Amino acid sequence: MNKTEFITSVAEKSGLSKTDAKKAVDAFIETVSDEMKAGGKVSLLGFGSFSISERGERKGVNPATKQTITIPARKAIKFKAGAELNEKVQ
Repeated sequence: MNKTEFITSVAEKSGLSKTDAKKAVDAFIETVSDEMKAGGKVSLLGFGSFSISERGERKGVNPATKQTITIPARKAIKFKAGAELNEKVQ
């Protein structure tokens, strides 16, 4: 499912117009993105939680040259599914 299909589904299930559903989906994405950028966590009971994980600097190997390289530290976004979502999927 892509974003357009997602917006259509949200519109159908909520009774909103596609324009209002698009605004709601865009607001959700922006809100989660802003909170992640600030280093926070977003928890949606029954759905799951988005959080930031710090990955330290580490050594790696370039597969083409077999040369050892240093992979820089970075932040990664993690999503942990909630219990209700896990039950629906299984």
